[in-house]
Amino acid sequence: MQAQGPGEVGRTNFAFITTVVAVATIGGFMFGYDSGAINGTQKGLEAAFGLDRLGVGINVGAILVGSAVGAFGAGRLADIIGRRGVMLVAAGLFLVSALLAGAADSSAAFIVGRIIGGLGVGAASVTSPVYISEVTPANVRGRLSSIQQVMIITGLTGAFVANYALAKFAGGSTAPLWMGYPAWRWMFWLQAAPAAIYLLALLAIPESPRFLVIKGLEPQARDVLTRLFGAAEADRKIAEIRDSLAADHHRPKLSDLIDKTTGKVRPILWAGIGLAVFQQFVGINVVFYYGATLWEAVGFTEDQALLVNILSGSLSIAACLVAIALVDWTGRKPLLLIGSAGMAVTLATVAYAFSTAIPGETGVILPGNNGVIALVAANLYVVFFNVSWGPVMWVMLGEMFPNQIRGSGLAVAGFAQWIANAAVSVSFPSLVVTPGLAPTYLAYAAFAVISFFFVRALVHETRGVELEDMKG
Repeated sequence: MQAQGPGEVGRTNFAFITTVVAVATIGGFMFGYDSGAINGTQKGLEAAFGLDRLGVGINVGAILVGSAVGAFGAGRLADIIGRRGVMLVAAGLFLVSALLAGAADSSAAFIVGRIIGGLGVGAASVTSPVYISEVTPANVRGRLSSIQQVMIITGLTGAFVANYALAKFAGGSTAPLWMGYPAWRWMFWLQAAPAAIYLLALLAIPESPRFLVIKGLEPQARDVLTRLFGAAEADRKIAEIRDSLAADHHRPKLSDLIDKTTGKVRPILWAGIGLAVFQQFVGINVVFYYGATLWEAVGFTEDQALLVNILSGSLSIAACLVAIALVDWTGRKPLLLIGSAGMAVTLATVAYAFSTAIPGETGVILPGNNGVIALVAANLYVVFFNVSWGPVMWVMLGEMFPNQIRGSGLAVAGFAQWIANAAVSVSFPSLVVTPGLAPTYLAYAAFAVISFFFVRALVHETRGVELEDMKG
Protein backbone atom coordinates (compact mmCIF):
# COMPACT_ATOMS: atom_id res chain seq x y z
CA MET A 1 0.00 0.00 0.00
CA GLN A 2 1.31 3.42 -0.90
CA ALA A 3 1.39 6.51 1.26
CA GLN A 4 -1.66 8.72 1.08
CA GLY A 5 -2.13 10.63 -2.13
CA PRO A 6 -3.02 14.31 -2.43
CA GLY A 7 -6.75 13.65 -2.24
CA GLU A 8 -6.46 11.66 0.95
CA VAL A 9 -4.18 14.23 2.56
CA GLY A 10 -6.76 16.92 1.77
CA ARG A 11 -9.27 15.22 4.10
CA THR A 12 -6.79 14.94 6.93
CA ASN A 13 -7.38 17.27 9.87
CA PHE A 14 -3.82 18.54 10.26
CA ALA A 15 -4.79 21.15 12.86
CA PHE A 16 -6.12 18.46 15.17
CA ILE A 17 -3.22 16.09 14.43
CA THR A 18 -0.70 18.87 15.15
CA THR A 19 -2.39 19.64 18.47
CA VAL A 20 -2.41 16.00 19.51
CA VAL A 21 1.25 15.54 18.52
CA ALA A 22 2.23 18.73 20.36
CA VAL A 23 0.72 17.42 23.59
CA ALA A 24 2.26 13.95 23.17
CA THR A 25 5.71 15.42 22.62
CA ILE A 26 5.61 17.23 25.96
CA GLY A 27 6.54 13.74 27.16
CA GLY A 28 9.71 14.10 25.10
CA PHE A 29 10.37 17.48 26.71
CA MET A 30 10.01 15.92 30.17
CA PHE A 31 12.20 12.99 29.09
CA GLY A 32 14.91 15.50 28.12
CA TYR A 33 14.44 17.84 31.07
CA ASP A 34 14.49 15.06 33.65
CA SER A 35 17.59 13.53 32.03
CA GLY A 36 19.40 16.86 31.65
CA ALA A 37 18.64 18.30 35.10
CA ILE A 38 21.46 16.19 36.58
CA ASN A 39 24.03 17.99 34.39
CA GLY A 40 25.47 20.73 36.58
CA THR A 41 24.31 19.31 39.92
CA GLN A 42 27.20 16.89 40.53
CA LYS A 43 29.07 19.32 42.80
CA GLY A 44 25.98 19.72 44.94
CA LEU A 45 25.47 15.96 45.15
CA GLU A 46 29.12 15.42 46.10
CA ALA A 47 28.97 18.08 48.81
CA ALA A 48 25.56 17.05 50.22
CA PHE A 49 26.10 13.29 50.23
CA GLY A 50 29.93 12.95 50.39
CA LEU A 51 30.16 11.01 47.13
CA ASP A 52 33.26 9.63 45.40
CA ARG A 53 33.46 9.07 41.63
CA LEU A 54 31.61 5.77 41.78
CA GLY A 55 28.98 7.33 44.04
CA VAL A 56 28.45 10.16 41.54
CA GLY A 57 28.04 7.59 38.77
CA ILE A 58 25.46 5.64 40.78
CA ASN A 59 23.46 8.77 41.68
CA VAL A 60 23.57 10.04 38.09
CA GLY A 61 22.75 6.60 36.70
CA ALA A 62 19.88 5.90 39.11
CA ILE A 63 17.40 7.42 36.68
CA LEU A 64 18.49 4.87 34.09
CA VAL A 65 17.50 1.90 36.26
CA GLY A 66 14.01 3.32 36.52
CA SER A 67 14.03 4.16 32.82
CA ALA A 68 14.81 0.58 31.81
CA VAL A 69 12.01 -0.78 34.00
CA GLY A 70 9.67 2.02 32.90
CA ALA A 71 10.33 1.40 29.20
CA PHE A 72 9.71 -2.34 29.48
CA GLY A 73 6.67 -1.95 31.68
CA ALA A 74 5.20 0.85 29.59
CA GLY A 75 5.49 -1.10 26.35
CA ARG A 76 3.37 -3.88 27.81
CA LEU A 77 1.10 -1.57 29.83
CA ALA A 78 0.35 0.42 26.67
CA ASP A 79 -1.42 -2.67 25.32
CA ILE A 80 -3.52 -2.89 28.51
CA ILE A 81 -4.48 0.65 29.61
CA GLY A 82 -3.67 2.46 26.38
CA ARG A 83 -1.01 4.80 25.06
CA ARG A 84 -2.57 7.89 26.64
CA GLY A 85 -3.11 6.03 29.90
CA VAL A 86 0.61 5.27 30.17
CA MET A 87 1.53 8.87 29.35
CA LEU A 88 -0.75 10.06 32.19
CA VAL A 89 1.05 7.73 34.59
CA ALA A 90 4.42 9.05 33.32
CA ALA A 91 3.36 12.66 33.93
CA GLY A 92 2.47 11.83 37.53
CA LEU A 93 5.83 10.12 38.03
CA PHE A 94 7.68 13.18 36.69
CA LEU A 95 5.88 15.40 39.19
CA VAL A 96 6.63 13.16 42.18
CA SER A 97 10.27 12.71 41.15
CA ALA A 98 10.93 16.43 40.85
CA LEU A 99 9.72 17.04 44.39
CA LEU A 100 11.51 14.06 45.94
CA ALA A 101 14.90 14.51 44.24
CA GLY A 102 15.11 18.16 45.24
CA ALA A 103 14.17 17.41 48.85
CA ALA A 104 16.40 14.35 49.31
CA ASP A 105 18.38 14.37 52.57
CA SER A 106 20.53 11.36 51.68
CA SER A 107 22.00 9.63 48.66
CA ALA A 108 19.52 6.76 49.10
CA ALA A 109 16.52 9.13 49.13
CA PHE A 110 17.88 10.92 46.06
CA ILE A 111 18.32 7.63 44.23
CA VAL A 112 14.71 6.65 45.01
CA GLY A 113 13.47 9.99 43.66
CA ARG A 114 15.51 9.62 40.49
CA ILE A 115 14.38 6.02 39.95
CA ILE A 116 10.77 7.24 40.12
CA GLY A 117 11.64 9.91 37.55
CA GLY A 118 13.30 7.20 35.48
CA LEU A 119 10.08 5.19 35.42
CA GLY A 120 8.43 8.26 33.88
CA VAL A 121 11.27 8.85 31.43
CA GLY A 122 11.24 5.23 30.28
CA ALA A 123 7.46 5.23 29.91
CA ALA A 124 7.46 8.49 27.93
CA SER A 125 10.41 7.40 25.78
CA VAL A 126 8.58 4.42 24.29
CA THR A 127 4.93 5.50 24.52
CA SER A 128 5.10 8.96 22.95
CA PRO A 129 6.68 7.73 19.66
CA VAL A 130 4.14 4.91 19.39
CA TYR A 131 1.22 7.24 20.05
CA ILE A 132 2.49 9.79 17.50
CA SER A 133 3.05 7.14 14.82
CA GLU A 134 -0.48 5.80 15.40
CA VAL A 135 -2.27 9.14 14.94
CA THR A 136 -0.34 10.51 11.92
CA PRO A 137 -0.54 9.80 8.16
CA ALA A 138 2.28 7.72 6.64
CA ASN A 139 3.60 10.39 4.29
CA VAL A 140 4.42 12.84 7.13
CA ARG A 141 4.83 10.35 9.96
CA GLY A 142 8.62 10.69 10.01
CA ARG A 143 8.51 14.47 10.29
CA LEU A 144 5.89 14.50 13.02
CA SER A 145 7.56 11.65 14.93
CA SER A 146 10.91 13.48 14.74
CA ILE A 147 9.40 16.34 16.77
CA GLN A 148 9.76 13.98 19.73
CA GLN A 149 13.57 14.27 19.50
CA VAL A 150 13.34 18.05 19.11
CA MET A 151 11.37 18.17 22.32
CA ILE A 152 13.82 15.82 24.07
CA ILE A 153 16.69 18.15 23.15
CA THR A 154 14.58 21.21 23.99
CA GLY A 155 13.99 19.67 27.41
CA LEU A 156 17.71 18.98 27.83
CA THR A 157 18.58 22.51 26.73
CA GLY A 158 15.86 23.93 28.96
CA ALA A 159 17.43 22.11 31.90
CA PHE A 160 20.89 23.42 30.92
CA VAL A 161 19.61 27.01 30.67
CA ALA A 162 17.69 26.75 33.94
CA ASN A 163 20.70 25.22 35.73
CA TYR A 164 23.01 27.91 34.36
CA ALA A 165 20.63 30.71 35.39
CA LEU A 166 20.07 29.30 38.88
CA ALA A 167 23.80 28.75 39.46
CA LYS A 168 24.61 32.21 38.11
CA PHE A 169 21.97 33.89 40.26
CA ALA A 170 23.02 32.02 43.41
CA GLY A 171 26.77 32.34 42.76
CA GLY A 172 27.34 28.64 42.17
CA SER A 173 25.40 25.38 42.13
CA THR A 174 26.12 24.74 45.83
CA ALA A 175 25.38 28.32 46.97
CA PRO A 176 22.10 29.01 48.82
CA LEU A 177 19.17 30.33 46.78
CA TRP A 178 15.50 30.81 47.74
CA MET A 179 14.41 29.77 51.25
CA GLY A 180 18.03 28.97 52.06
CA TYR A 181 18.13 25.84 49.87
CA PRO A 182 21.16 25.45 47.54
CA ALA A 183 20.70 26.11 43.82
CA TRP A 184 21.20 22.48 42.84
CA ARG A 185 18.01 21.48 44.71
CA TRP A 186 16.00 24.10 42.83
CA MET A 187 17.37 22.63 39.58
CA PHE A 188 15.25 19.55 40.35
CA TRP A 189 12.23 21.31 41.88
CA LEU A 190 11.81 23.43 38.75
CA GLN A 191 10.77 20.29 36.83
CA ALA A 192 7.46 20.21 38.69
CA ALA A 193 6.02 23.04 36.56
CA PRO A 194 6.28 21.38 33.10
CA ALA A 195 5.29 18.03 34.64
CA ALA A 196 2.01 19.53 35.87
CA ILE A 197 1.37 21.13 32.45
CA TYR A 198 1.95 17.75 30.75
CA LEU A 199 -0.48 16.00 33.10
CA LEU A 200 -3.26 18.51 32.44
CA ALA A 201 -2.69 18.69 28.66
CA LEU A 202 -2.96 14.90 28.29
CA LEU A 203 -6.55 15.06 29.50
CA ALA A 204 -7.46 16.96 26.31
CA ILE A 205 -6.25 14.39 23.71
CA PRO A 206 -7.87 11.10 22.62
CA GLU A 207 -6.61 7.55 22.99
CA SER A 208 -4.76 5.92 20.06
CA PRO A 209 -7.32 4.53 17.58
CA ARG A 210 -5.18 1.45 16.97
CA PHE A 211 -5.22 0.62 20.68
CA LEU A 212 -9.00 1.10 20.71
CA VAL A 213 -9.41 -1.39 17.85
CA ILE A 214 -7.13 -3.88 19.63
CA LYS A 215 -9.39 -3.60 22.71
CA GLY A 216 -12.52 -4.11 20.61
CA LEU A 217 -13.69 -0.51 21.06
CA GLU A 218 -14.33 0.13 17.37
CA PRO A 219 -17.01 2.84 17.78
CA GLN A 220 -14.61 4.93 19.85
CA ALA A 221 -11.81 4.21 17.39
CA ARG A 222 -14.03 5.32 14.51
CA ASP A 223 -14.77 8.59 16.29
CA VAL A 224 -11.05 9.33 16.77
CA LEU A 225 -10.13 8.32 13.21
CA THR A 226 -12.96 10.46 11.82
CA ARG A 227 -11.56 13.49 13.68
CA LEU A 228 -8.08 12.68 12.36
CA PHE A 229 -8.70 11.59 8.75
CA GLY A 230 -12.40 11.94 7.88
CA ALA A 231 -15.30 9.46 7.94
CA ALA A 232 -14.49 7.49 4.76
CA GLU A 233 -10.86 7.03 5.74
CA ALA A 234 -11.90 6.01 9.27
CA ASP A 235 -13.89 3.01 8.03
CA ARG A 236 -11.03 1.89 5.77
CA LYS A 237 -8.47 2.27 8.56
CA ILE A 238 -10.50 0.22 11.04
CA ALA A 239 -10.73 -2.65 8.54
CA GLU A 240 -6.97 -2.48 7.87
CA ILE A 241 -6.07 -2.39 11.57
CA ARG A 242 -8.36 -5.34 12.26
CA ASP A 243 -6.80 -7.32 9.40
CA SER A 244 -3.26 -6.57 10.62
CA LEU A 245 -3.85 -8.20 14.00
CA ALA A 246 -3.38 -11.89 14.83
CA ALA A 247 -5.53 -14.26 12.79
CA ASP A 248 -7.12 -15.65 15.94
CA HIS A 249 -7.74 -12.08 17.18
CA HIS A 250 -5.97 -12.67 20.51
CA ARG A 251 -4.77 -9.64 22.46
CA PRO A 252 -1.12 -8.64 21.91
CA LYS A 253 1.27 -10.48 24.23
CA LEU A 254 5.02 -10.80 24.74
CA SER A 255 5.15 -14.28 23.18
CA ASP A 256 4.06 -12.74 19.86
CA LEU A 257 7.72 -11.71 19.48
CA ILE A 258 8.52 -15.36 18.76
CA ASP A 259 7.90 -16.40 15.15
CA LYS A 260 5.43 -19.28 15.37
CA THR A 261 6.79 -20.95 12.22
CA THR A 262 10.48 -20.94 13.21
CA GLY A 263 10.24 -20.83 16.99
CA LYS A 264 12.87 -18.07 16.99
CA VAL A 265 12.82 -14.40 17.95
CA ARG A 266 11.51 -12.32 15.05
CA PRO A 267 14.33 -10.63 13.05
CA ILE A 268 12.55 -7.27 13.33
CA LEU A 269 13.04 -7.39 17.11
CA TRP A 270 16.81 -7.89 16.74
CA ALA A 271 16.87 -4.89 14.39
CA GLY A 272 14.99 -2.81 16.97
CA ILE A 273 17.29 -3.90 19.81
CA GLY A 274 20.35 -3.11 17.69
CA LEU A 275 19.09 0.38 16.86
CA ALA A 276 18.34 1.04 20.53
CA VAL A 277 21.69 -0.22 21.83
CA PHE A 278 23.92 1.43 19.23
CA GLN A 279 22.21 4.77 19.81
CA GLN A 280 23.66 4.65 23.33
CA PHE A 281 26.99 2.89 22.73
CA VAL A 282 28.21 5.86 20.67
CA GLY A 283 28.31 7.72 24.02
CA ILE A 284 25.84 10.55 23.42
CA ASN A 285 24.61 10.74 27.00
CA VAL A 286 28.13 11.27 28.27
CA VAL A 287 27.80 14.71 26.67
CA PHE A 288 24.36 15.34 28.17
CA TYR A 289 24.92 13.90 31.66
CA TYR A 290 28.56 14.81 32.26
CA GLY A 291 29.15 17.73 29.91
CA ALA A 292 29.74 20.32 32.62
CA THR A 293 32.06 18.04 34.61
CA LEU A 294 33.95 17.00 31.48
CA TRP A 295 34.69 20.53 30.28
CA GLU A 296 35.66 21.66 33.77
CA ALA A 297 38.12 18.73 33.88
CA VAL A 298 39.92 20.09 30.81
CA GLY A 299 40.25 23.63 32.10
CA PHE A 300 36.89 25.38 31.63
CA THR A 301 35.29 27.31 34.50
CA GLU A 302 31.86 26.20 35.82
CA ASP A 303 30.24 29.13 33.97
CA GLN A 304 32.00 28.26 30.71
CA ALA A 305 31.17 24.56 31.05
CA LEU A 306 27.46 25.29 31.57
CA LEU A 307 27.50 27.63 28.55
CA VAL A 308 29.05 24.87 26.43
CA ASN A 309 26.09 22.67 27.49
CA ILE A 310 23.70 25.34 26.21
CA LEU A 311 25.65 25.58 22.93
CA SER A 312 25.48 21.80 22.50
CA GLY A 313 21.76 21.82 23.21
CA SER A 314 21.11 24.62 20.73
CA LEU A 315 23.10 22.86 18.00
CA SER A 316 21.16 19.68 18.77
CA ILE A 317 17.83 21.42 18.24
CA ALA A 318 19.04 22.89 14.93
CA ALA A 319 20.24 19.46 13.80
CA CYS A 320 16.88 17.89 14.72
CA LEU A 321 15.09 20.49 12.60
CA VAL A 322 17.29 19.43 9.67
CA ALA A 323 16.34 15.81 10.37
CA ILE A 324 12.63 16.74 10.32
CA ALA A 325 13.11 18.32 6.90
CA LEU A 326 14.95 15.26 5.53
CA VAL A 327 13.48 12.15 7.17
CA ASP A 328 10.43 11.81 4.88
CA TRP A 329 12.46 12.85 1.83
CA THR A 330 15.72 10.90 2.06
CA GLY A 331 14.33 8.13 4.22
CA ARG A 332 15.43 6.76 7.57
CA LYS A 333 18.29 4.45 6.52
CA PRO A 334 20.40 7.03 4.63
CA LEU A 335 20.29 9.40 7.61
CA LEU A 336 21.43 6.61 9.95
CA LEU A 337 24.37 5.78 7.67
CA ILE A 338 25.43 9.42 7.39
CA GLY A 339 25.18 9.81 11.15
CA SER A 340 27.27 6.71 11.87
CA ALA A 341 30.04 7.85 9.53
CA GLY A 342 30.06 11.42 10.87
CA MET A 343 30.08 10.29 14.50
CA ALA A 344 32.95 7.88 13.89
CA VAL A 345 35.15 10.66 12.47
CA THR A 346 34.26 13.30 15.09
CA LEU A 347 34.59 10.92 18.05
CA ALA A 348 37.99 9.79 16.81
CA THR A 349 39.00 13.47 16.60
CA VAL A 350 37.88 14.08 20.19
CA ALA A 351 39.88 11.01 21.25
CA TYR A 352 42.98 12.39 19.52
CA ALA A 353 42.60 15.78 21.24
CA PHE A 354 42.25 14.17 24.67
CA SER A 355 45.26 11.92 23.99
CA THR A 356 47.45 15.04 24.09
CA ALA A 357 46.26 16.10 27.57
CA ILE A 358 48.84 17.02 30.20
CA PRO A 359 48.27 17.33 33.99
CA GLY A 360 47.17 20.74 35.30
CA GLU A 361 46.43 22.25 38.70
CA THR A 362 42.70 21.38 38.70
CA GLY A 363 42.54 18.64 36.07
CA VAL A 364 44.18 18.33 32.68
CA ILE A 365 45.17 20.83 30.00
CA LEU A 366 44.89 20.35 26.25
CA PRO A 367 47.96 22.02 24.71
CA GLY A 368 47.93 24.38 21.73
CA ASN A 369 44.66 24.42 19.81
CA ASN A 370 43.63 20.95 20.94
CA GLY A 371 41.07 22.35 23.41
CA VAL A 372 39.35 24.14 20.54
CA ILE A 373 39.64 21.02 18.35
CA ALA A 374 38.01 18.91 21.08
CA LEU A 375 35.22 21.43 21.56
CA VAL A 376 34.47 21.77 17.82
CA ALA A 377 34.66 18.01 17.21
CA ALA A 378 32.42 17.26 20.22
CA ASN A 379 29.78 19.68 18.98
CA LEU A 380 29.99 18.34 15.41
CA TYR A 381 29.48 14.90 16.90
CA VAL A 382 26.33 16.18 18.64
CA VAL A 383 25.13 17.58 15.29
CA PHE A 384 25.70 14.28 13.45
CA PHE A 385 23.89 12.38 16.20
CA ASN A 386 20.87 14.66 16.22
CA VAL A 387 20.48 14.79 12.47
CA SER A 388 20.37 10.99 12.40
CA TRP A 389 20.39 8.49 15.26
CA GLY A 390 18.82 10.85 17.80
CA PRO A 391 15.43 11.31 16.09
CA VAL A 392 15.51 8.45 13.56
CA MET A 393 15.94 5.68 16.12
CA TRP A 394 12.78 6.80 17.93
CA VAL A 395 10.91 7.27 14.63
CA MET A 396 11.77 3.73 13.57
CA LEU A 397 10.98 2.10 16.90
CA GLY A 398 7.60 3.81 16.85
CA GLU A 399 6.72 2.56 13.37
CA MET A 400 8.79 -0.50 12.37
CA PHE A 401 6.88 -3.16 14.35
CA PRO A 402 3.58 -4.61 13.05
CA ASN A 403 0.46 -3.65 15.03
CA GLN A 404 0.25 -7.01 16.83
CA ILE A 405 3.74 -6.71 18.35
CA ARG A 406 4.27 -2.94 18.53
CA GLY A 407 3.80 -2.67 22.29
CA SER A 408 5.86 -5.78 23.05
CA GLY A 409 8.58 -4.84 20.56
CA LEU A 410 8.87 -1.38 22.08
CA ALA A 411 9.00 -2.90 25.56
CA VAL A 412 12.03 -5.03 24.75
CA ALA A 413 13.83 -2.50 22.55
CA GLY A 414 13.16 0.30 25.03
CA PHE A 415 14.47 -1.83 27.89
CA ALA A 416 17.64 -2.59 25.90
CA GLN A 417 18.09 1.11 25.10
CA TRP A 418 18.02 2.14 28.74
CA ILE A 419 20.25 -0.72 29.91
CA ALA A 420 22.81 0.38 27.30
CA ASN A 421 22.37 3.99 28.45
CA ALA A 422 23.00 2.93 32.06
CA ALA A 423 26.08 0.91 31.13
CA VAL A 424 27.63 3.90 29.35
CA SER A 425 26.61 6.55 31.87
CA VAL A 426 27.49 4.72 35.09
CA SER A 427 30.85 3.53 33.75
CA PHE A 428 32.02 6.91 32.41
CA PRO A 429 33.28 8.52 35.67
CA SER A 430 35.52 5.50 36.29
CA LEU A 431 36.65 5.26 32.66
CA VAL A 432 37.79 8.90 32.82
CA VAL A 433 40.39 7.72 35.35
CA THR A 434 41.25 4.35 33.79
CA PRO A 435 41.89 3.94 30.89
CA GLY A 436 41.29 7.69 30.38
CA LEU A 437 39.32 10.02 28.12
CA ALA A 438 41.13 9.23 24.86
CA PRO A 439 40.61 5.42 24.89
CA THR A 440 37.02 5.88 26.10
CA TYR A 441 36.11 8.18 23.21
CA LEU A 442 37.95 5.90 20.80
CA ALA A 443 35.72 3.04 21.97
CA TYR A 444 32.63 5.16 21.26
CA ALA A 445 34.05 5.86 17.78
CA ALA A 446 34.45 2.11 17.21
CA PHE A 447 30.80 1.52 18.08
CA ALA A 448 29.85 4.23 15.57
CA VAL A 449 31.77 2.32 12.88
CA ILE A 450 30.06 -0.96 13.81
CA SER A 451 26.66 0.77 13.75
CA PHE A 452 27.25 1.77 10.12
CA PHE A 453 27.58 -1.85 9.01
CA PHE A 454 24.71 -2.94 11.25
CA VAL A 455 22.35 -0.49 9.52
CA ARG A 456 23.54 -1.54 6.06
CA ALA A 457 22.91 -5.20 6.80
CA LEU A 458 19.83 -5.39 9.03
CA VAL A 459 17.77 -2.19 8.91
CA HIS A 460 15.01 -1.87 6.30
CA GLU A 461 13.54 1.42 5.10
CA THR A 462 10.10 2.33 6.50
CA ARG A 463 9.53 5.67 4.77
CA GLY A 464 5.98 6.00 3.42
CA VAL A 465 4.91 2.50 4.55
CA GLU A 466 1.54 2.30 6.33
CA LEU A 467 1.71 0.89 9.86
CA GLU A 468 -0.65 -1.91 8.83
CA ASP A 469 1.87 -2.95 6.14
CA MET A 470 4.91 -3.28 8.42
CA LYS A 471 6.43 -6.74 8.20
CA GLY A 472 7.93 -8.58 11.13
